[in-house]
Amino acid sequence: MASRKRLFEGSPAPKSVRDFRDWGVEETCEFLRKEGLRDWEDTFRAQNITGAILRSLEETHLEKIGVKRLGDRLLILHSVKKLWLIGTQSSKVFNDPVHGHVELHPLLIKIIDTPQFQRLRNIKQLGGTYFVFPGASHNRFEHSIGVCHLAGQLVQALNERQPELLISHRDILCVQIAGLCHDLGHGPFSHLFDGMFIPKARPEITWKHEHASLAMFDHMVKVNHLEPVMKDHGLVLPEDLDFIKEQIAGPLDSNADEKWPYKGRPEDMSFLYEIVANKRNGIDVDKWDYFARDCYHLGFRNNCDHGRFLTFARVCEDNNRKIICTRDKEVENLYNMFYTRNRLHREAYQHKVGTIIETRITDAFLKADRFIHFQGSGGQKFTLSTAIEDMEAYTKVTDHIFEQILYSSSEELAESRTILNDIIRRRLYKCVGETRPEKPVTFDQETEKTWREDLATNSAPHSRGETLQPEDFVVRVVELNYGMKEKNPIDEMRFYCKDDPNRAVSINKNQVSKLLPQCFSEQLIRVYCKKLDGHSLDAAKKSFVQWCMDMDFSKPQDGDVTAPELTPLKVSWCQDHGTGEKAKRVRNNLFK
Repeated sequence: MASRKRLFEGSPAPKSVRDFRDWGVEETCEFLRKEGLRDWEDTFRAQNITGAILRSLEETHLEKIGVKRLGDRLLILHSVKKLWLIGTQSSKVFNDPVHGHVELHPLLIKIIDTPQFQRLRNIKQLGGTYFVFPGASHNRFEHSIGVCHLAGQLVQALNERQPELLISHRDILCVQIAGLCHDLGHGPFSHLFDGMFIPKARPEITWKHEHASLAMFDHMVKVNHLEPVMKDHGLVLPEDLDFIKEQIAGPLDSNADEKWPYKGRPEDMSFLYEIVANKRNGIDVDKWDYFARDCYHLGFRNNCDHGRFLTFARVCEDNNRKIICTRDKEVENLYNMFYTRNRLHREAYQHKVGTIIETRITDAFLKADRFIHFQGSGGQKFTLSTAIEDMEAYTKVTDHIFEQILYSSSEELAESRTILNDIIRRRLYKCVGETRPEKPVTFDQETEKTWREDLATNSAPHSRGETLQPEDFVVRVVELNYGMKEKNPIDEMRFYCKDDPNRAVSINKNQVSKLLPQCFSEQLIRVYCKKLDGHSLDAAKKSFVQWCMDMDFSKPQDGDVTAPELTPLKVSWCQDHGTGEKAKRVRNNLFK
């Protein structure tokens, strides 16, 4: 990391008002005095130039109102631009493997240099996927810096391309802070913690990492005394704190006005809420970074070119609301983006081995939960699952829990230790097959119990005379989609054409290509066997094929290999339907 001094230092704006866009003539003149431009105060007053006009001020305007000398005109414009350009103070530069040199504002550095943010160094971005892909060792720390960088790039691109939007220095900083802090609430192994562990450890509550991000952000600001620092850098509190948190998790008040539920910014700045976490269509800088970063570390090719989106991003009005749009010719690039998302989920995030490893880590954490304690506020002790209630305790909860259990000598952690040792030694439950339901299924504990019983019923005794039991099976259902369940997110995107860049239009899938997906969500059902001997696995695979036939699920890809005597019995699975009597004989011989 290296520091760099800017050529010009920014001067503080008048404190009598909170934003240059709200300045009247006198506040504008006060700004000129602070910038050493007192000679032009009367000229600005005579022309009734307010803060809102400053954003549109050009050299030709200054010449018309009597600023004759070129040097004076350039000096005024330079001072005025400080109001909305963020890069006017000392900054630091990070060398990022994905984005190159990333330059960050001093306030962002203050946030990075806190224990609450540094904690993210010890939370892997892809959780248990690291046990399958050796390169996936990156963490939430570097991802958050990447999101902050891209958020700044996008909002500044809009600012430069459309000065009439009146994007302020404050807006840019708040958007970057939201990008930096959006993942503060992640727990050990990222989505494993909030998606698998907490729902099982505390089924009575609904908890998401976004909720914890807000609580951790408030805690970080308080214990590190960041409010005065934020004010020194021009933020207005608590308005800007609300704006930052709303970008992370949406409206803070569930009972807010449905027409415009946000408090941090007015409706005419609605597009700012689409940069970090876009609730409208999911196209945001968070995805851009993790697509690029995850592909880089996984060794995948990234088909999403977010640089083109930055180049063509533009704010247009749609249904009386300002939204971020892109050029019509970029529609295929956006489909490529969501294809990349689908591929990452299918081949990495939901990898069949990674899934069972995360299931086993969850089992270990559940067994260890009440025996591991973290000291929180006032010296109070919290367990792994209750630490989410106290941010002082939660700050200490990271991926290190895995090693803490693995290397412990406590008898209370013996079961958890055995599970983690099995992971390290690669003694994992084996996937006996994968299938797809024709229609979406509801998967809960009762469904899993019934399916395991059915799988056990279908299993024939193997050569040792043993029959598989329901507890020998593990069933997992994987949801795959384009980020909006069964919906096509591009339907919620708006585009503009070269001939009319201010008009937002939608582009139907049929206008793009006949080769695009017809369906935007599906489920994968995977069955694992806990017994690892060859005889049990063979029996489990045959049982799985039979179960798929009974449930009218899709034919397993290896079904003809693992159970060639069974697959011909399912008419819909066969190209040749003439298997009749022969198929019946095969089945009778197998189960007699």
